[in-house]
Amino acid sequence: MSTSTSESEILTIKQVADYLKVTERTIYRLAAAKKIPAFKVGGTWRFSRADIDSWIKQQSEGLDAGRDEDDAAKGQSNDGGRK
Repeated sequence: MSTSTSESEILTIKQVADYLKVTERTIYRLAAAKKIPAFKVGGTWRFSRADIDSWIKQQSEGLDAGRDEDDAAKGQSNDGGRK
């Protein structure tokens, strides 16, 4: 069984906050609201690095889709508004 360390790595709130460049309080709020993949071990939040990386990708895709929808609503295309 060959899994890389980072794929199976479990992170703390502090580590996730450092990784995402936000405060620990922000991570706690996201976890408590179930807006970021997390689980509790003995009452303490923990995060899978693989799950966090997937979540980041989903967030990025959501932003791109939102931009495309905004452009379509304005009658613009993804070519900078040229038609």
